[in-house]
Amino acid sequence: MADPDFNLLSALDVLLAEGSVAGAAKVLGLSDSAMSRTLLRLRAATGDPLLVRAGRRLVPTPHAIALRERVRTLSGEVRSVLRPAVRELDLAALERVFTLRANEGFVEAFAARLVGALTEAAPGVRLRFAPKPDKGVQSLREGLIDLEIGVLGDTGPEVMIQSLFQDRFVGVVRQGHPLASGDLTASRYAACGHVVASRRGRTRGPVDDALEALGLQRRVVVVVPSFPAALAVAATSDLVGLVTSSFVRAGQAGLNGMPVHCFALPVQTDAITVSQMWHPRADADPAHRWLRQMVLSVCRSHLASFVGPRAFAG
Repeated sequence: MADPDFNLLSALDVLLAEGSVAGAAKVLGLSDSAMSRTLLRLRAATGDPLLVRAGRRLVPTPHAIALRERVRTLSGEVRSVLRPAVRELDLAALERVFTLRANEGFVEAFAARLVGALTEAAPGVRLRFAPKPDKGVQSLREGLIDLEIGVLGDTGPEVMIQSLFQDRFVGVVRQGHPLASGDLTASRYAACGHVVASRRGRTRGPVDDALEALGLQRRVVVVVPSFPAALAVAATSDLVGLVTSSFVRAGQAGLNGMPVHCFALPVQTDAITVSQMWHPRADADPAHRWLRQMVLSVCRSHLASFVGPRAFAG
């Protein structure tokens, strides 16, 4: 058959099980004549009589006997494929590697807590944090990563998004730095040398726009690729670092032992929304849905312990 009718597979399965046209018709809810026509179509499709008369009953041919178990298996597989997907998730038996793409600040602030929460619930789960050279959507589309975590970029219209928390930039300097005491004005802030974090090597951002509106300009001395690097430079120099509030708060217990002073910026900048993004192909997957909920829970519960849950509504 050039274009086989897969309904014949189920009919053949029932015919071989019942060994009777009338019995198969009853099981399938067909008339005897309709079932007889189906048997004729099966004979034409397979090139074999399949069921032949032996006295007053039908018996299978050798070819039908050889097909019986294969037909039963194939028919069961077809029915399984066409049933609604099972949504129950056995976390204890889950064996899976999830790939998340996030910047170094997120990894340093949340990775240990996220791994702990996931593996406590599902010991067979493993996480892989992939580097984040850009905000392109291609890796999500190709299934190379399961979740993208960060500030919304050019995601593409199909990508699904959930806000994790609201963030802001804060300043960081070494202990004993002049900005660590006294009245912190925009002029004093702008007069210092600065270290900024940018994967693309950019020296200008929202802080510069806010300073420019006041007729001020800061001097960026060095650009590093990540917040941890910016923190390290600021902690051991006279430069003023710029990192996110979530990075500082998530690491408040020690900031790698660095003696630093953090402060709110003397200029107003817009809040930053940190989100998790995924491709629609994974949206209904129970394991992926559980992963997303765990990421959301870990981010909000940990940060809320420092600043309260209202700041992270979204």
